Amino acid sequence: MTRLSAPIFGFGDTKQLPVEDSHTRPEVPNGCLAMTGPSVTVEQGHLPVRGDLAHIKLAGRYFVPHYAVPMQHVVKAAHADLLDAARSDAQTISTLAEGTIFDVLDIAGDWAWGQQGEDGLVGYVALSQLEATGQ
Repeated sequence: MTRLSAPIFGFGDTKQLPVEDSHTRPEVPNGCLAMTGPSVTVEQGHLPVRGDLAHIKLAGRYFVPHYAVPMQHVVKAAHADLLDAARSDAQTISTLAEGTIFDVLDIAGDWAWGQQGEDGLVGYVALSQLEATGQ
């Protein structure tokens, strides 16, 4: 088990907490660490990865500054356009039907960036055309 970096204290009549943690902390690596091998280029529209953000399921596979847990939304309009940029004049990737699940990973202004369902296309949808499902 990995030794915790700081002791855990018990207060009052509580039992002593363990100083070992087998679930949350990996072993400290020894030796020289380096990024090796070729960089992977993501094909546009197929994986929820941008230069600054990626879906949490891709942590460890793609290096970005931030990872996001998806917020499930549903298309509430008769249809919604999935666009390649956060602009109304952007190219349409696909049209999402009413009731389609859209996993939102980022909201900026009037636009939501995310992925259609669990493994669908990635792009931007006008936030006004989506409704949170509460899941």
